[in-house]
Amino acid sequence: MNTPLGVEVDAVTHRFRGVEALSDVSLSVRPGTITGLVGRNGAGKTTLLSLIAALRPVQTGTVRVGGRGVWEDPSVTSRVCLVRDRGGILEDQRIRQTLRLQRALRPHWDEEYAVELLQRFAVPLRKKPEQLSRGQRSILGAVIGLASRAELTLLDEVYLGMDAVARRLFYDELMADYVAHPRTVVLSSHLLDEVEDLMEDVVVLDRGRVVTAGDAAAVREQHSTGDRLASLTDVLVHVSTGRTPS
Repeated sequence: MNTPLGVEVDAVTHRFRGVEALSDVSLSVRPGTITGLVGRNGAGKTTLLSLIAALRPVQTGTVRVGGRGVWEDPSVTSRVCLVRDRGGILEDQRIRQTLRLQRALRPHWDEEYAVELLQRFAVPLRKKPEQLSRGQRSILGAVIGLASRAELTLLDEVYLGMDAVARRLFYDELMADYVAHPRTVVLSSHLLDEVEDLMEDVVVLDRGRVVTAGDAAAVREQHSTGDRLASLTDVLVHVSTGRTPS
């Protein structure tokens, strides 16, 4: 049985050409939770996920997964799966080749489950990813994330291009597989109203800094006014603009 992995980020600062994408970021992700990573465009979400997945070396500070540093340690990185708009997919070869690549990289890869999901979502295995529609391409990435069964699964805006029905089916499948095969999931999304009920914990970034974090219900309660519980969208509006939700 897989053991969900926690994440510890301590005093991480990361710059691109002198511009700070992350500024002294410290946070924890509890093992075995679905944690939301929330922030506006340019808040630093993708940069942070790339550091956790060891796609970039940490410039300042430390990132630990399961208590170990992630950089150039395959015993850790093989247990971490980051799904984003690009990467991990052989664009000019049939989808079956991408599944074989994942099987070589992921010790807990479930190819039967991947094929089942792709058939359920009507993604043709005979095609190459570069031939897929935007929605089908997004579904392929989401399926790789689920079928990886990685102890730490990082989903960075995986819904892009999916229609409303596909997104709902994906969310349902994510929750069902999370229950059946416990892992740690970090979910980055702009469609907060659709996914906030999935999130046990939340980390909110604003301009490269952590502005609030913790139990999702408690964070929403902190930003509520009157008798109405604030949504995560309300929280994001409040912390990024200072405007109190109406």
